[in-house]
Amino acid sequence: MHPVTLGYSPCPNDTFIFYGLVHNKIEHAPPFKEVLEDIETLNRMALNGQLDMTKISFHALAHLRDQYCLLHSGGALGRGCGPLVIARDPLTPSDLAGKKIAIPGKLTTAALLLRLFKPGLDDLIEMAFDDIMKAIQKGEVDAGVIIHESRFTYPEYGLHKVIDLGEWWEETTGHPIPLGGILARRDLGTDRIGHIDQALKASVEYAHTHPDTVRDYIHQHAQEMDEQIMQQHIDLYVNDYTLDYGADGEIAIQDLMTRAESAGIIPSSRLPLFIDR
Repeated sequence: MHPVTLGYSPCPNDTFIFYGLVHNKIEHAPPFKEVLEDIETLNRMALNGQLDMTKISFHALAHLRDQYCLLHSGGALGRGCGPLVIARDPLTPSDLAGKKIAIPGKLTTAALLLRLFKPGLDDLIEMAFDDIMKAIQKGEVDAGVIIHESRFTYPEYGLHKVIDLGEWWEETTGHPIPLGGILARRDLGTDRIGHIDQALKASVEYAHTHPDTVRDYIHQHAQEMDEQIMQQHIDLYVNDYTLDYGADGEIAIQDLMTRAESAGIIPSSRLPLFIDR
């Protein structure tokens, strides 16, 4: 059997989640071949059909529903974990009009949330997520949308929060914020996808029960991240929804899709997001 090509980021929450799969710790799971890239690169690879299974931004999922389905485990969804808009100078959200704003990729959920929050913004500059804070410091952009560990470190750069887009989403909708999920190619077939979905949940459970075993792998890919920041990252993005979205998680994801469709940001689709269990 050919290995399942599995794309995910080197961020601690992803390496935590997928350790069990790529190190053959899950009984009866198929073999997996890891592909480690940043989230926007994974979005683009999925658009080109290059991966059997991948971490994805929910924004990108909206453009992939014909080719991929969403798995029930492994996703990043929760409360208090959304992207932030930050700036070098203290700004209010209304000050963002006409400003040059960095985004961590056109198809990231961060970019989608910014567009839903303030539809008139049109000077959006794509750059790698870990370059955004430096670009703001240098005055190359007026503001930026930050994700991942930048949520914890931006004060060290002397930068100011303008708006917490996750907090805005939660207050507006009442839902947790859907950031990213795990997709599988529909042409793998329902039975194999179901098997992979079960193995993914088992991998999350394995990491929770063997934290010392997965730690070295996380460190290996954490880009010299401080130990405390690394653990904060895992604690923030790995939660009960990571095991299974459940009814409220699925409603939150569908609401994000519906709002983005209504705003004309994403194409509509009648295909179900998930496979049948």
